[in-house]
Amino acid sequence: MALVPDFIPLPERSSKPRTRGVTHVIDTGLTATEAASLVSSAGPYVDMVRLGWGTAYVTGDLQDKLAAFRDGGVPVMLGGTLTELAWRHGRIDALADWLRELGIEHVEVSSGTLAIPPEEKLDLIRSLGADFTVFAEVGEKDPDALLAPYRWVELIRAALEAGAVQVVCEGRATGDAGLYRKDGEARMGLIDEIAHEIDPELLIFEAPQKQQQTWLIERFGAEVNLGNVKPEDAISLETLRLGLRADTLPHFHA
Repeated sequence: MALVPDFIPLPERSSKPRTRGVTHVIDTGLTATEAASLVSSAGPYVDMVRLGWGTAYVTGDLQDKLAAFRDGGVPVMLGGTLTELAWRHGRIDALADWLRELGIEHVEVSSGTLAIPPEEKLDLIRSLGADFTVFAEVGEKDPDALLAPYRWVELIRAALEAGAVQVVCEGRATGDAGLYRKDGEARMGLIDEIAHEIDPELLIFEAPQKQQQTWLIERFGAEVNLGNVKPEDAISLETLRLGLRADTLPHFHA
C-alpha cells in the first residue's frame, strides 16, 4: 500500500461510503481493463460509476467490467437514458430483471430525453425503489429549454418524497445545459436558489468541466457532490477538492 503523505494540512474529506463530497464518474464506454485501472489509481475518490446513455446495452465485456468495479469497491449505476427508453417501450420489468442478473443495485430515473409525465416518473421512482437504490435526475438536456428555479425545487422535492436517495441536477456530459449556459458558465442564481431550498447533501451537481467543478467547490466547499466527472478527471477533481491545484489552492490555503 502506497504511503500517503500528511505534511500539508488539507480540507477535511469524508471517507467511503459517503453521502457528502461524492464523485460520480460517467463511463461512456470503458473497457474492463480501463475500469480496473481506474479503481486501482483513483478508487478511493470514486463513489459511483454511472454507465452512460445506452452503453451498457452494447458493451461486450460488461460482466468483466462490472466485476472490476465491484472488486474495487465502486458501485455501478445504470444511467437514466436507458431507463427512459425502457419506459417508452413498456419494458421496465424486463429492465429490472436485467439489472438483477447483472448485479447492478443502483438506477437513475430521468426524463431529460423523453417527456415522461411527472406522475409517471414518480411512479417509476417508487416502483424501482422497491428493489433498487434510485437516483432521480431533474433538468433539461436541451440548452434552449429553461426551467424556472421554483420548478426545479418542486421536481426535486417530489422525487425525494417518492423515494429517490439523491437528485442529480442536469448539466449534461458536455456541461452546456441545465445548470449551465451554452458556454459552460454556471447559472449561479439558479444554483443558489436550488441550494437555498434543498439541502445540498441531497443533490448531485453534474459538472464535467473544470471551471464548473472549481466554482461549485468554492461555493459549497470540498464536500459538494459532483457528477458526470470523466474517468480521467477523477484524481484531478480530488486535487481541486483539497486545494492541491492552482484553481482552488488560494481558497483552501489562504
